[in-house]
Amino acid sequence: MRRLISSGSPFERTAGYSRAVVQGDWCFVSGTTGYDYKSMTMPAGVEAQTRNCLVTIGNALSEAGFSLSDIVRCHYYVTDAAFADVVFPILGEAFGEIRPAATMVVCDLIKPEMLIEIEVTALRASA
Repeated sequence: MRRLISSGSPFERTAGYSRAVVQGDWCFVSGTTGYDYKSMTMPAGVEAQTRNCLVTIGNALSEAGFSLSDIVRCHYYVTDAAFADVVFPILGEAFGEIRPAATMVVCDLIKPEMLIEIEVTALRASA
C-alpha cells in the first residue's frame, strides 16, 4: 500500500510531490532543502541549512514509521564544492554509524538561497 507523507510545505501542493512516499518496506524522501517549514524561512549558512534538512527528513521518516537508521541511500546536492568541508562533519554526526551509500554532487539549485538539498531512501529493518 502506498502512503504519502507531507511536511506541510506549500511547495508540495504547488509542484505536485510528497515529502516522502512509503511503499511496502521502503520510504523515499524527496529532495529536502534547508527551509524551516514552521517559519518558512531559509537560514543564510550551509551549516544551518544542512541541520534543517536533517530535521525535516527525520520528521518525515518518523511520521512514516522509519528512522534515520533505516536509511540505505543518500544523495547530497551542494552549490559549492567548498561546502563539503562544512557539511561532512554534520552528516557524520547523523549518519556515522548508519553509513548509507551516498553521493555528493555540486550543482545549481532552484533558488539562489538554497545551498544544499538532501534526498534519502530508507528500507525498514526486518525484525
